[in-house]
Amino acid sequence: KLVEARIEIPMGSQNKYEIDHVTGKIKLDRVLYSAAFYPVEYGFIEHTLSLDGDPLDILVLTSAPTFPGCYIDCRIIGGMDMIDCGQEDTKLVAVNIGDPRYDHVQRLEDLAPHYLKELENFFSTYKTLQEKETKVLGFFDAEEAERRLDDARARYRAHAE
Repeated sequence: KLVEARIEIPMGSQNKYEIDHVTGKIKLDRVLYSAAFYPVEYGFIEHTLSLDGDPLDILVLTSAPTFPGCYIDCRIIGGMDMIDCGQEDTKLVAVNIGDPRYDHVQRLEDLAPHYLKELENFFSTYKTLQEKETKVLGFFDAEEAERRLDDARARYRAHAE
């Protein structure tokens, strides 16, 4: 399934940017407390609502970083469940359809296994020095990711009414 991701944090960055969903302003929220950096483009899908009250997060694999506020057309290949500071936090995983290096990637299993280990390691440890707990619960397939996207869109529509 193709979606448009809005990027908040480019891969390779230690800066945690937030886009204000009312004003559209991009603000530096904080610099990561650790020597880690985001291994993927980190963003969200507009007009969705997750269980944590924010738009649905999306992690986009691509060859080179973009910039905060950039839109990327991407293909959902799966997702990741985690707990962030005690809250359920779902993240979809996608690939940039404008990057020919990912043309063959249709599902998580098409990635080198190390990519998923990197994601799991980063999201399990990136808040440790803030003394905040995160835990990756596991990955799920593209069909489940699409179902969760549909649920997040329906939740957004219900909330907007």
